[in-house]
Amino acid sequence: MRSQAFWKACQDLVQVCEAHPFVRGIASGMLPRERFAFYIGQDAFFLEAFARAYALALAKAPDRETMDAFRKLLNGVFEELALHQGYAGRWGVDLTPEPAHATRAYTDFLLRVAALEPVGHIVAAMTPCMRLYAHLGQALHPQTNPESPYREWVETYASADFEALAGQLEELLDRLPGEEQTQRALYRTAMELEVRFFDAAWGEGR
Repeated sequence: MRSQAFWKACQDLVQVCEAHPFVRGIASGMLPRERFAFYIGQDAFFLEAFARAYALALAKAPDRETMDAFRKLLNGVFEELALHQGYAGRWGVDLTPEPAHATRAYTDFLLRVAALEPVGHIVAAMTPCMRLYAHLGQALHPQTNPESPYREWVETYASADFEALAGQLEELLDRLPGEEQTQRALYRTAMELEVRFFDAAWGEGR
């Protein structure tokens, strides 16, 4: 399966994310509030682009079954944005910030692929985000401090519902046609951009 092969090929980047001080700070609850607030604002900007990429993928879907899959995935993005709205309401987070360089690099990449590439390549660029977050949520859940103010974040991405969405996108990656070397390169680029996104949230390379 391409989805499994591409994921295994990126384990070096997965390990960087697992050990990242931003991610570890979420689990411990010691992450400074301003860094998480910055991240939530940037992620809201990113998720709007992610939703647009899904919409473009839906428009390129070869059949009704694939269209319905993208519809469900698109709905999942709006559920994530609702979580961010909750943080914004409680902590006064700006959900329409000026995008950081890392954020803009990632959204430009996704929208360029979604606009110009076939649907099998679009899913290769989008799958890493979903699989990585499901993985991080599940890995962090048993070790997250019950008093962490970020526990809701962990529980969201550790949930069976989010795992199902990640699995659905992987199923599309395995099923839809695409040039494998191109897909592998797009997958790897997206994973590298995930690392840059966490770096920016930690305060490096904004």
